[in-house]
Amino acid sequence: MFMQILILYLFSIYIINKRTHSFASALDRLSEFVRIAWTSFSNFSMGEVTDAGGIRRRCFACSKGDFLPGESFESFGNYVRALRETPVRLKDRLLARSLDAIEIYEVKAQSRNEMKRTLTWWDLMWFGIGAVIGAGIFVLTGLEAKEDAGPAVVLSYVISGVSALLSVFCYTEFAVEIPVAGGSFAYLRIELGDFAAFIAAGNILLEYVIGGAAVARSWTSYFATLLGHQPRDFVFKANGLPDGYNLLDPIAVGICAVICIFAALNTKGSSRLNYIASIVHMIIIAFIVIAGLMKADTKNYSDFAPYGAHGILQASAVLYFAYIGFDAVSTMAEETKNPGRDIPIGLIGSMVITTACYCLMAVTLCLMQPYKQIDENAPFSVAFEAVGWNWAKYIVAAGALKGMTTVLLVGAIGQARYLTHIARTHMMPPWFALVDERTGTPINATVTMLLATAIIAFFTKLEILSNLLSISTLLIFMTVAVALIVRRYYVSGTTTPSDRNKLILCLALILGSSVGTSIYWGVTQGSGWIGYCITLPIWLLSTVALRVTLPRARDPKLWGVPLVPFLPSASIAINIFLLGSIDNDSFIRFGVWTAFLLVYYFFLGLHASYDTAMEAKSNLIEEGS
Repeated sequence: MFMQILILYLFSIYIINKRTHSFASALDRLSEFVRIAWTSFSNFSMGEVTDAGGIRRRCFACSKGDFLPGESFESFGNYVRALRETPVRLKDRLLARSLDAIEIYEVKAQSRNEMKRTLTWWDLMWFGIGAVIGAGIFVLTGLEAKEDAGPAVVLSYVISGVSALLSVFCYTEFAVEIPVAGGSFAYLRIELGDFAAFIAAGNILLEYVIGGAAVARSWTSYFATLLGHQPRDFVFKANGLPDGYNLLDPIAVGICAVICIFAALNTKGSSRLNYIASIVHMIIIAFIVIAGLMKADTKNYSDFAPYGAHGILQASAVLYFAYIGFDAVSTMAEETKNPGRDIPIGLIGSMVITTACYCLMAVTLCLMQPYKQIDENAPFSVAFEAVGWNWAKYIVAAGALKGMTTVLLVGAIGQARYLTHIARTHMMPPWFALVDERTGTPINATVTMLLATAIIAFFTKLEILSNLLSISTLLIFMTVAVALIVRRYYVSGTTTPSDRNKLILCLALILGSSVGTSIYWGVTQGSGWIGYCITLPIWLLSTVALRVTLPRARDPKLWGVPLVPFLPSASIAINIFLLGSIDNDSFIRFGVWTAFLLVYYFFLGLHASYDTAMEAKSNLIEEGS
């Protein structure tokens, strides 16, 4: 995964700049950097593992089987035969669906060591707060209040918060029922099959890396501000590199390295650091709210919704991205002491607290200043300056800095566990699946993902990274909601063909009407209403048909989403609607990366995972006989 991201990164530099000499220069610099890093990485060791033959070796030691596992890669002839069988193997993987027990026991065993169950609902709640409340609240609130919603931005936060909560419900049921490190990858693999799970998880890994690099670059800017410098004072210009990639940021690399150490050594220790930092962040938010309300002027609320309902909804689509990050918490289910109790309290509790904080800060900002005077780039700092409290901007900068630190930490833990579980299925090299016996953490996956994040953060300008919005995250939120409906209404061998066809038809209508609503909103910019009279009734009737005409094939054992299929169906519609608000560049990036994933899958991942599945099937037959 590290090499895939790095290759795509270099390719994007070439395409954007089309300057051969600049690309060659960048390639030379990166090649030397990677050579040194990889040499050091290969010589580093932490703990030992025991392989299938009983031989103990260091966790970072590796062999050919750790990267090219299975019969298909034993010889060149085997590989050629595997390529010839690609259509047959692809059909098998497209139709194959995993089982809860396989993910919980057999797949997890590929890591050779267990992750330590040390987390409680308290840890998960603070992980959720730390993952979601970053620097965005200090910027997005002012931007949307001024441009789209006015003081009614608080209603936009409520709408987007409720929308995010629907996705949290879906993730919570899956995490309770299937407490493994794979998060949405494992859920989709069980309900929608290997292929859909791999494409979805591959995209979210890229989002984690790009998002982490953007946060690391922003961390440097806020750190400079906190020390009284200009945001770019701590970056260095390299004249031999193309524009946009020539402002080198060693501090971003340093913060990635520090985060890597905490994430790799101990999950419980990372949890303690996170909730201490998050408590500090909550104290800073409380200061901003209390101090801001002391300077409140109710006259600023006289024109509450100057842009009307359209502005409120438009702002809610943008502010939804302020809630992204909670999915990383679901990957920690494998390390939770009591998933049935701790995960619902932790995930839902963190989302409720986050929404309350966002709403309080939005109300405070709009009471301190008229919405037309709010600064788009530093709304709270400028607002405090306007009331004569210039010193308060340093507290705001400290809050943003803390928020970005915990976002990086929780993201690092989540992305490593995604990669770990993908590697357990051999869709990625199984070397990434190894869990260190001493620390109980996936060190290989953690170091590799953060190394990719650090390299991209070192070279790439913040504005370029910021343009790559979370299209993959919304796509996965939508597919997880689809998977939840499939889980409740379809069980292989139990559901009749007639009911299966009804389920497919209802889901197709729900997806189609949601896409239609999103397109109509984009075309009319919210000014029309006739289209909604067609798409919304289709969505509602399709959801009602699911509830009335189909018997439930399975009920949750411990904790379940209420009002199924209405809540997951609403989550599908909302996430597709928000996908329509994303810029074209993000869709282009999504298409390029997905194409790259397909090439990797057809030539490597498909055959390795197929061999693993066939070996597991053979073992079951032998045990049965």
